[in-house]
Amino acid sequence: MEKMEKNTDHASVTPNKAVMEVLSPENCDAVILDNGRTINNFIDNKIKELDSLTWRRSSAVRMSMGIAHVRDFQLENLSNLFEPNWAFDNEPFYVANLDSVFERHHRWLTNLPRVKPFYAVKCNNTPAVIQMLRTLDTGFDCASKGEIQMALSLGVTPDKIIYAHTTKPGFHIKYACAHGVDLMTFDNEAELLKISQCHAKAKLILRIIVDDSKSLIRLSSKFGARLDTVEKLLERAKELGLEVIGVSFHVGSGCTDSLVFKQAISDARHVFDLANLLGFQMTLLDIGGGFSGREDFQVKIEEFSEVINGALDKFFPPESGVQIIAEPGRYYVESAFTLVVNIIAKRVDMDHPDGEENSSNKMVYYINDGVYGSLNCLINDPAHTSVTPYLHKAVDSSKQRYWSVIWGPTCDSLDKIIENYWIPELEVGDWLLIDNMGAYSVSITTTFNGFENAHIYPVVTAETWHALNLSHTNGIINE
Repeated sequence: MEKMEKNTDHASVTPNKAVMEVLSPENCDAVILDNGRTINNFIDNKIKELDSLTWRRSSAVRMSMGIAHVRDFQLENLSNLFEPNWAFDNEPFYVANLDSVFERHHRWLTNLPRVKPFYAVKCNNTPAVIQMLRTLDTGFDCASKGEIQMALSLGVTPDKIIYAHTTKPGFHIKYACAHGVDLMTFDNEAELLKISQCHAKAKLILRIIVDDSKSLIRLSSKFGARLDTVEKLLERAKELGLEVIGVSFHVGSGCTDSLVFKQAISDARHVFDLANLLGFQMTLLDIGGGFSGREDFQVKIEEFSEVINGALDKFFPPESGVQIIAEPGRYYVESAFTLVVNIIAKRVDMDHPDGEENSSNKMVYYINDGVYGSLNCLINDPAHTSVTPYLHKAVDSSKQRYWSVIWGPTCDSLDKIIENYWIPELEVGDWLLIDNMGAYSVSITTTFNGFENAHIYPVVTAETWHALNLSHTNGIINE
């Protein structure tokens, strides 16, 4: 959690209250930390608050029965007097570090000054994140009517939205048209026909296939037009009277080789030239996403930016007048979210894993979130296939470690979080933290088996809050 202790370098402005509440239009309250409070402090206090329910409950039981002391109570009723932590609603929760989002944006502007980010809403649709990025003047990449609705409801203007999906339901296109969202992508003739009927005044971006072989999640098998088909598509758009203004591509999610951007930008230049010859006024290049948000990822934004900036200067120099945008998602939120889970059950397996009598016991734990909830990335996201939970409370380094397995809460045996994990013995009621949980987690959770989704607590330091002057942002109320 050390990385979450950093504050911005902006001058501190101390408000009247140490902690203020912020209400978004979606009732997503963010906590503003002041007086040196950190996100670690917030997590500590939240866990203490949840754990304290145990003692509040036991005290209430005694008072309701007129009992002043434990010795006055019958022994057989002691179980009603002191109920353990697991009797209460210690639900999982996220802490969303909005300072991290702010710092990521500053880093983006420093490294890619010509490229305007259009945040991929699909990656994490937490209202506080969208509000923060709207305040930072980013655009938004939306892939459906629902995502467009959410962005608009949070104050995003239609001109800041790109409908970046090449195969859209007709009524979604009509919704975009009715609400002034004109910018959208296509990669096939059927889509052009649909758009001509549903939004004839749309400003179209032709998505092309590029090399995505160096990415953890490849997208070209599903989306994009081959270079040998683009001329025919452009001619068809011309016949239909549609306006094509640009080109987009996506090198795949979790890109591991920055050089693929050089070839992709070169390919886009080729399409620009074809379109210009056909009479289109090409003004926009969308270089997609592919940027990780983890500091331990093998390629960082600085390496990507060196290649991208060089290719842009060569193929789309500033004097060309072409606007450059991108669709980062993971980059902004992956490291900003920490998931906090509770151990709800425990089993000691006496079988020795290696068949030796002197082997230690196997510890089996069950937590209150899993692969059908926040940890769905373990089965759905090839770019995030493992997690490393760590204990919230301090543990003596000399304490014995046990071979352990951690399961999620559902009935499905697929719901396994980690195995072959050597950790000290844990107890029911202990809390575990999992970092880097902001990408493709909250936006694709389910309530399988009736388990509720983790609550999200957005947190921002007073320094960042006042630097952004968010208290004057429409739709946010400073109490």
